[in-house]
Amino acid sequence: MHVMKKKGPLYLQIKEILKDRILHGEYAINTNIPSEPQLEKEFNVSKITIRNAIKELVQEGYLEKRSGIGTKVIANVSIAKLSKGKRFTEVLVEEGYNITKSIISIDRITLSPGMPLYSIFGGKCLKVDRIYLLNHEPYIYFTHYISLDIKEDAKDIHITSLYRFLEENNIRLESFRDEFTISKAPDHICETLDLEKDSVVLKRIRKSSDAKGDILEYSEGYYNTPKHNYIVTYNDF
Repeated sequence: MHVMKKKGPLYLQIKEILKDRILHGEYAINTNIPSEPQLEKEFNVSKITIRNAIKELVQEGYLEKRSGIGTKVIANVSIAKLSKGKRFTEVLVEEGYNITKSIISIDRITLSPGMPLYSIFGGKCLKVDRIYLLNHEPYIYFTHYISLDIKEDAKDIHITSLYRFLEENNIRLESFRDEFTISKAPDHICETLDLEKDSVVLKRIRKSSDAKGDILEYSEGYYNTPKHNYIVTYNDF
């Protein structure tokens, strides 16, 4: 795993990567994360950089350092929640599932008048395809379109956490609108999710807006629900 100084302090980048692994169950609650020497080797950084990253996560309540024993995961949800609702992936992690994710591709694309997203983004946007694995098996295929025209080549963009990447590029999302439907999955998604051709699956469409109400991110997600149903939880407010 590579971190780069031009993306900001290394310890903060590593902190976000480790937190993302905790939130998605790669580092399960009540288990130890890899040792400091292992993390130093993985990220190719100094001991103090790793220790500073871990210190941040201890302060935020995700980790607990135990002398001579290791560093234990003690929480896998954010302490400071914006609402009482839980994200779908948080529910899965609490149920004991392992959730991991990876970027499939990152592309800068040009939109023409008449194309569906042109009215939202104008002529250019960034397209990010990524996959979620449920217990190491393909589960969700996401395609994100982002109102961001970056100068660097797409192949030089490295994303560990999508929403952290948005924040780093001064995109602040304040509201989300989700729509659900049943749709036939495109061929490349069927292949990636190990589905039969023309399979009909749950599709989620999300429009994410800033404080002014401008849509800055549009995404489509296809869920392999035979592996696990989509879950929504509600608490009293």
